[in-house]
Amino acid sequence: MTDSFKALLATETDDGVSVDFTDLETDALPQGNVLIDVAYSTLNYKDGLALNGNKGRIMRNLPMVPGIDLAGTVTQSDSSDYAVGDAVVVNGWGLSETAWGGYSQKARMKSDWLIKIPAGIDIRQAMAIGTAGYTAMLCVMALEQMGMGPDSGEILVTGAAGGVGSVAIAILAKLGYSVTAATGRAETHDYLKDLGAANLIGRDELEEDSGRPMDKPRWAGAVDTVGGDILSHVLKAISPFGSVAACGNAAGLKVETTVLPFILRGVNLLGVNSVFCPVPRRVEAWKRLVTDLPLDKLESMTEVVPFADVLGLSKEILKGQVRGRIVVDVNS
Repeated sequence: MTDSFKALLATETDDGVSVDFTDLETDALPQGNVLIDVAYSTLNYKDGLALNGNKGRIMRNLPMVPGIDLAGTVTQSDSSDYAVGDAVVVNGWGLSETAWGGYSQKARMKSDWLIKIPAGIDIRQAMAIGTAGYTAMLCVMALEQMGMGPDSGEILVTGAAGGVGSVAIAILAKLGYSVTAATGRAETHDYLKDLGAANLIGRDELEEDSGRPMDKPRWAGAVDTVGGDILSHVLKAISPFGSVAACGNAAGLKVETTVLPFILRGVNLLGVNSVFCPVPRRVEAWKRLVTDLPLDKLESMTEVVPFADVLGLSKEILKGQVRGRIVVDVNS
């Protein structure tokens, strides 16, 4: 009998960073008081950066098993909060940055990082939701905290065909919001309508700068998943006392704006940090996902892929060629 298992391991080489499949022993796993048989991980934009050698911005300690998500079953536990057989999910907490992540058939995690998968969804569905879906729910909750509701007006979702955008549309539509989806991929229009988008606009509409500090109010609020110039332009077109929940930077780190949207219209820019979100809010978000995310829509946006495919797909996600949610079956 052997306790070896397959993992994707990033190591430092003379040429930079090498990411390869390897066999590990359980004793090689760092951190944590709970051992998990991992069933699934996911592929997110941050994973794409990590898997393509972006050590400086993502993986800070090597060697490292990347993967910012995992879901599986507890097999050993030194925590009174988790027992053998519990189905758990882990998002954030520095996975794939400072802590080994989910691209592995086994993981040892700190019990404080775990969330028991709530009744109503299974392990695979938990990873179909993953960090992207959990972040989307946090964005919706942030808008609600500022008084946003279905009667407030049109809500814009940028990067709509991506993981966070897809889940945000499905949640907002189920809650009764009218959603405008912004995407640069015309081939995703039918997909976005099926998720519940009432209106569609091209990404180019958000990339054109009017040159004015404020534009005509167009949306009551927004979930922005991309940042950069797009977020700059969205802020100009938010209605008085509207809010933008911002959670991504695929379009750039720099946001140029003036104070006018904030002091003349009372616009709120809400930062959403899913990585180190406090546990009570995590638990609330996962409970809300069970009730507010239609599982049929989740299925329609999800593709399950074998472990071997993750490296190739990681290049596609950086090019914006991945739609919806990619679940990685680490045992296939």
